[in-house]
Amino acid sequence: MGEARAFTAIVNPAAGGSASASSLITLARLLREAGADVAVEYSRGLEHAADVARAAAGTGRVVLGVGGDGMAGCVGGALAGTDALFGVVPAGRGNDFARQLGIPSDPEEQAKLLLEGEPRAVDAIDANGTAVLGSVYAGVDAVANDNANKTRLLRGSAAYYFGALRAIATWRPADYLITVDGEAHARQGYTVVAANSGYYGFGKHIAPDARVDDGLLDVVLIKTAPKRLFFAVMRELEAGTHVRRPEIEVMRGEEVRIELAGTSGRTLPYGADGELPGTLPVTARVLPGALRVLAP
Repeated sequence: MGEARAFTAIVNPAAGGSASASSLITLARLLREAGADVAVEYSRGLEHAADVARAAAGTGRVVLGVGGDGMAGCVGGALAGTDALFGVVPAGRGNDFARQLGIPSDPEEQAKLLLEGEPRAVDAIDANGTAVLGSVYAGVDAVANDNANKTRLLRGSAAYYFGALRAIATWRPADYLITVDGEAHARQGYTVVAANSGYYGFGKHIAPDARVDDGLLDVVLIKTAPKRLFFAVMRELEAGTHVRRPEIEVMRGEEVRIELAGTSGRTLPYGADGELPGTLPVTARVLPGALRVLAP
């Protein structure tokens, strides 16, 4: 092996109930014991994390996103389209992009991967001009996320559980216009997901055939159905068997535009890597091989 890699770890101190900071201690020790230079930066927000990532990459350092999917998406997105080396250190509640990549959870295995692993080219997504990694989604899932963010009485998983129940209870079918590589599809349903990674929403295998290196987005639509069937679909998401149901439609393409059809005046938020950047419409375009990741 040549000269040891130098790392800048960008930490979300709030992710996973402060698990990010504590999980980094062992990993940083192992990296330093192997001769690596490790600098740690605590994020003051997503914009700050992106700025730190770009600055560290500009000096040739490997940039580590330490936290959940929001941090991975922010840091990885900031590096997309560059020659920078990116490492994911899963320390949030969801860790869905890390799960898709097969990133180990054991610190010793993580250290070996970061020190000796070869970079792997993976795709990213341009979502209305912002690079993200996992998926872009609009529907009851984004509304649930919005509800969780607005609740003041609950925190963590309890807030998301409450937000999801409220979103489903008050949901009325949305009329979507989904344009995949120029072909328009009018559909009514619960949600539309344009997935680079197959996982989202804390381990749900929403797009089981999605690959992060195929240059395509898997578009998964949960169509309108009685709410009892919607709950049945939810139970099948972890295993990915929901795609066998007639209530699920899967399309595939390089560019996906999701918007609301008609002139009802309704607005819906869209989500990207666990964050809520805005409201529909959103155009998601795959960025093939845009990111160099230290992954199996």
